[in-house]
Amino acid sequence: MKTMGKKAAIRYARNERGPTLGYSEASGVRLLYEDGLAFKDLNKDGKLDRYEDWRLSPEERAKDLASKMTIEQIAGLMLYSSHQAIPGNLNWFPATYGGQFFEASGAAPGDLSDQQLSFVANDHIRHILITRIQDPATAALWNNNVQAYAESLGFGIPANNSSDPRHSSDTSKEFNAGAGGAISMWPESMGLAAAFDPAVARKFGEVAAKEYRALGLATALSPQVDIATDPRWYRFGMTFGEDPQLAADMARAYIDGFQTSEGEAEIADGWGCDSVNAMVKHWPGGGSGEAGRDAHFGYGKYAVYPGGNFDEHLVPFTEGAFRLAGKTGQASAIMPYYTISVGQDSKNGENVGNSYNEYLINDLLRGRYGYDGVVCTDWGITADEGEDISRLFPGGRCWGVEEGYSVAERHYKLIMAGVDQFGGNNEIGPVIEAYNIGARKHGESFMRLRFEQSAVRLLKNMFRLGLFENPYLEADVTTATVGQAEFMEAGYEAQLRSIVMLKNEGVLPVARKKTVYIPKRSLPADTDWMGMPIPPSESYPIHLDVVKKYFAVTDRPEEADFALVCIESPRSTKGYSKADAEAGGNGYVPISLQYAPYTAEYARETSLAGDARDVLNRSYKGKSVTVSNAGD
Repeated sequence: MKTMGKKAAIRYARNERGPTLGYSEASGVRLLYEDGLAFKDLNKDGKLDRYEDWRLSPEERAKDLASKMTIEQIAGLMLYSSHQAIPGNLNWFPATYGGQFFEASGAAPGDLSDQQLSFVANDHIRHILITRIQDPATAALWNNNVQAYAESLGFGIPANNSSDPRHSSDTSKEFNAGAGGAISMWPESMGLAAAFDPAVARKFGEVAAKEYRALGLATALSPQVDIATDPRWYRFGMTFGEDPQLAADMARAYIDGFQTSEGEAEIADGWGCDSVNAMVKHWPGGGSGEAGRDAHFGYGKYAVYPGGNFDEHLVPFTEGAFRLAGKTGQASAIMPYYTISVGQDSKNGENVGNSYNEYLINDLLRGRYGYDGVVCTDWGITADEGEDISRLFPGGRCWGVEEGYSVAERHYKLIMAGVDQFGGNNEIGPVIEAYNIGARKHGESFMRLRFEQSAVRLLKNMFRLGLFENPYLEADVTTATVGQAEFMEAGYEAQLRSIVMLKNEGVLPVARKKTVYIPKRSLPADTDWMGMPIPPSESYPIHLDVVKKYFAVTDRPEEADFALVCIESPRSTKGYSKADAEAGGNGYVPISLQYAPYTAEYARETSLAGDARDVLNRSYKGKSVTVSNAGD
């Protein structure tokens, strides 16, 4: 063993026949030695526990640690934090630093907020969802701060930080082979699928995983493998398309890229220091919402299967995410969707949200398909529903269990259905109450074993990635890795592969220095997908400074050699109108796929699903809508 030195209060030690260890001087952790090897004394008891012994398998280590943890500590492990920006801001999840908002606090961008300090220490949270970051170096510093803090507490369990997809490109960026960026830019999943080559998805996974780990991110809340059976669904473009087998092939390659470590980075069984856990979503398929409505909202809570094709929605999971080509075998985690899969519970006949459905989780997912990874709910499904059906916040998405259940009882129902983790929940109290409910019904030993079962699943995903040995980052290495030129070029090549040319009658390629006309896009006031207002706008769809490097630009169409016109798909309502409800209607309106005004002349007289508590028939037959981007 060699001591490698010290930087930013983090000490590193390299085992000649094992992993490099990283630990914080301030955490109280010290090294233990056995057979000439170094180990971290994470619980600071002066002896080598089995969970501290990196020579043992992740399964053995996880079982040992789970057996030592209190119910409160396991309950915290079962929580997945709400969205955290670095530094924190004043949005839906406001953050303070020493009781003040960030701008007035004097805190550094990489410092932990008051809320983070509290939920790590008091609620024992170790799974944190990261959203916006100031820059890669700040992400590295924040990671080191949260890891050192977590390491100082209890058993020294590290933080498993995660992210939703963050590699999308936009028209304000120009590829430059010699330049780096904040992160490499790639097509959305639909664009990856448009290449019809799983190798492109595999390459994306490999690059994204390296950038994630350099940012301190160990879990990806992706891929989204829902079958896109309804083009009206606003999440259509985030999928791999409508073909189940293509989606399965792309999912397999994507997850293999994220989860596989090779060479010196591999610890065991394909897992290692380059691996990122993939949380595949959304079981058992979220693309069949009735009329294209989305289940983030109460008006879109029902998934229907008029063609009887429920099993087709499972294919990307059962033949893709659960049958990887690489050594990691299967996606390490899975997220059910908010939807109520109407009429699909053949055991209990329950029409409840997928995470609450014992048949869909315990019987189908775990029983028939043998899945023993982590099941994590989608975000915010245990709180009471909000009063405004058209707004995402405040309120939860507890579909099917809105009435007759307390928040704690919803947690209990989820646990008994086979769920391990509660997305977006920061408070330990309801999980402890759920444990007590179960202990009264089944006995302490039963509930203790059930909690340990989830703890083992969750801990394995940390041990396999080497987080217990070294969760720390070097900010300069992070900056050099994330958005490096090689990764940017790979993303650019994937973007080229994603383009589908519909027609070319001798127009392309266009010679440089031709004159181009680019019409502005004028959009009226609207609301975003969360129901928040968007002001009217008029702007160019592409940054002219980029275009001018290649062509002369004119604002007079008659002077142009050609036009470059950018349009979006029709931007319709999300399927519900408060104005319609206030005028005496049922509130349900069509989602249009055309730019001209649309009237639903041929819609169903009676909807396939409905809620007897409010609107049983959600039909919109005969109603008309317009789209906000009709000018496209």
